[in-house]
Amino acid sequence: MINLLRVSRARHAVWFPLLGLVLFAGSLLPSLQTFGTQFGGLPSRPFDALAVGAVALQSLSLAGCRRWPIAVLALVSAGFAIDQLCGYHSFAGSALPVAVLNAGWRADRGRRAAAVGFTAAYLLFVAAFPLRGGGESAAGVAAFYLSLVVVWGIGAWLRSTRAAEAERRRRVAEETRAAERARIARELHDVVTHHVTAMVVQTESARYLTGERLDQTLATVSGTGRQAIAELRNLLDVLNPGVQPALGLDTLVEQTRRAGQPVEFTEVGTPAKSEVAYRVVQEALTNALKHAPGSPTSVEVRHGAEDIIVEVRTESEVDLAVGGSGRGLAGLRDRVGDVGGDFAAGRGESGGFCVRARIPA
Repeated sequence: MINLLRVSRARHAVWFPLLGLVLFAGSLLPSLQTFGTQFGGLPSRPFDALAVGAVALQSLSLAGCRRWPIAVLALVSAGFAIDQLCGYHSFAGSALPVAVLNAGWRADRGRRAAAVGFTAAYLLFVAAFPLRGGGESAAGVAAFYLSLVVVWGIGAWLRSTRAAEAERRRRVAEETRAAERARIARELHDVVTHHVTAMVVQTESARYLTGERLDQTLATVSGTGRQAIAELRNLLDVLNPGVQPALGLDTLVEQTRRAGQPVEFTEVGTPAKSEVAYRVVQEALTNALKHAPGSPTSVEVRHGAEDIIVEVRTESEVDLAVGGSGRGLAGLRDRVGDVGGDFAAGRGESGGFCVRARIPA
């Protein structure tokens, strides 16, 4: 891709110098002399050294179109004035609309000043013809000027289109970065909250234990900490939507049971790996462990041909307003919605708290 961009830029950089060389060479061909723009009513005259200079000023100046659009317009306009006032009428006069279009398109600064200056120079240019025995009709003067205005307008339209496209790309980049930051925040929330909550509950219960049960609880806390580190390392190393969780649902449920939460787990159908389903169960169990510790909790996962249905029910009410930010459930709603699923969390039909998600398989 980078090579293609470099080739494209190189082609654009060569285009103007190449056009200038074509106009310069074509203007010096005897068959094309006096076949250029004829403005002002002056008779054509043979080429001389001044004619070659005017041709060079109009055509070869195009090489700087990309970097100095206003300066190129001034040089080409000066060459065009010499060309017409001396009666050369060279083929290189075709460079003027090119320079006008380029200035309207590429000039970043001084565009208004350039337009005013060009108009003033045009009026002086027109006024100089009667002094040399020529003259252009009012209709011809207006038509030529309006044609250049139209060319400038086309350049300005190209400029605005380019600016709008650049703004659109900037907006898309910002939205993409914001979405990625939100996704990373959800991942970190899901991993950290679950494991830290389990460790806090286990550590608090350890204060009332002695002997073998204390050793088992501390071993569980240690294992939970190591698992948190492993998941965080995996998250930071990969950070892409296709990463599968390191644990299975059964292991997640067993870890919650060891933290002291009675959990009944049911899985129907052929298990299919789903990061979204895993995160839904993880967040629901974290909320149950944090806000309704010791309350009987049921986890039911049904794998269908088209959908995965996840339901996590807690018999006690889960008051998320106490000690909770609600960020976890909001993140789940976004995560499920991103894959085209449905998510709901609230009071169950028979009381308690229920988290339910439908995830496309």
